[in-house]
Amino acid sequence: MDTFPFLLVGLLVGVGAANPPPQNLNQISIEGSRYITEQVENAVKGVKKMKSIMDRTGTEHQEIVRNLEETKKNKEEALKRALDTEQQLAEKKEVCNETMLALWEECKPCLKQTCVRFYSKTCRSGSGLVGRQFEEFLNQSSPFSILINGQQINSLTQEGEQQSMTLDDLEGGYSLVEDSVDELFRESIKAFGQMKPFFSNSFHSDFFGSQWNPFPFQRVGFPFAESRRARSPSFHPYFSGDFESLLEAAQKMMERSHHFAPRLEGLGSIRGNGDESDDKLVCKELRRNSAGCLKMQEKCEKCKEILALDCSGKDPVQEQLQEVFQDSLRLAERFTREYDDLLEQFREKMLNTTGILEQLNKQFGWLSKFTNMTQGRKNGIFQVSTIYSKEGESPSDTKVTVNVFDSDPITFALPGYISMDDPKFGELVAEEALKRFKAEAVEAA
Repeated sequence: MDTFPFLLVGLLVGVGAANPPPQNLNQISIEGSRYITEQVENAVKGVKKMKSIMDRTGTEHQEIVRNLEETKKNKEEALKRALDTEQQLAEKKEVCNETMLALWEECKPCLKQTCVRFYSKTCRSGSGLVGRQFEEFLNQSSPFSILINGQQINSLTQEGEQQSMTLDDLEGGYSLVEDSVDELFRESIKAFGQMKPFFSNSFHSDFFGSQWNPFPFQRVGFPFAESRRARSPSFHPYFSGDFESLLEAAQKMMERSHHFAPRLEGLGSIRGNGDESDDKLVCKELRRNSAGCLKMQEKCEKCKEILALDCSGKDPVQEQLQEVFQDSLRLAERFTREYDDLLEQFREKMLNTTGILEQLNKQFGWLSKFTNMTQGRKNGIFQVSTIYSKEGESPSDTKVTVNVFDSDPITFALPGYISMDDPKFGELVAEEALKRFKAEAVEAA
């Protein structure tokens, strides 16, 4: 750009003072305007980059969600097949019913006592509640829960509920970040639109190129305000502009369920390794999932007798059903692990993305706060009103008064060793002025 609008407001003139002539002030204003224009253009490009990063993340997010849905469907089908097979196995074991039921009635109180004793020793409180929950669970269960490893179905179902809660947290964090970036971008577009007369047509065409739609979701026919904020209940209906606090809130949501409940795959694992954090996880799991107590069956003689019963009668159909049941459980377990892996990929991707967005926002997010601050444009981009420096043996600080866009006059001092004859003097003045404008005018808005 060759020319910029600027305003001259007279010079401070005093005895023994050095002041540049008006033509020098004009040149400094032009150089400073060029510097601020470059900074605004860089900020516009930076905000556009933030939006592009979020759009790419949105595409990856859709793919992860599709994989999660498919994995969940496969797991549910495997669990349904296991439940159906379990019912068929139960019907086939009529020959052992009386013996097993008698042993089961003696097994249940031992299981409850063993579980409550373990819980009381390991966990600080809640043993009474866990005892009542486990007793209710046992009364609704059958000896087949032990005989055919049926407690795994309950554990896998409970873990599925935990995974759903984790996904809700991740989706909430994702929506908060996505909504915030979109709103930041909208505010930046608005501010840029108000400053458009100061920018070259080529830059404007590059930013709003026909090949790039900043809000692609509008093409699918739903308005921004209702749909986006409906998905993200934590998003304030009026963008606060405090982008870093929104990212922090999103990160907390995504980290809230970072530690999945431990799988109770045997009495050894339920006891943990003595670590306090492991004990806390085990206590939380036992409060949430009573089926974990069934893993203590080896501590009860009558329960072990149920395990020793042979009710197959060498029936090939029953053996086949048992094989189908175990295969279904293995499949459900595999899909559970795959779901965990996908959730962790989702979490890591979003945490990495929010980290990048946070750094970009520190550099360029100030542009969004320019809205409604440059509408009049009566003073142009940057104007030097006065420059004043005392003459003497050692240079004194140079006092400068400027206007940035439509701001009130901003006065500050530059170190005396920075000469007004320095070719970079205008850029240094504009750099300090823009810094103060951001701090005093933008951040106070």
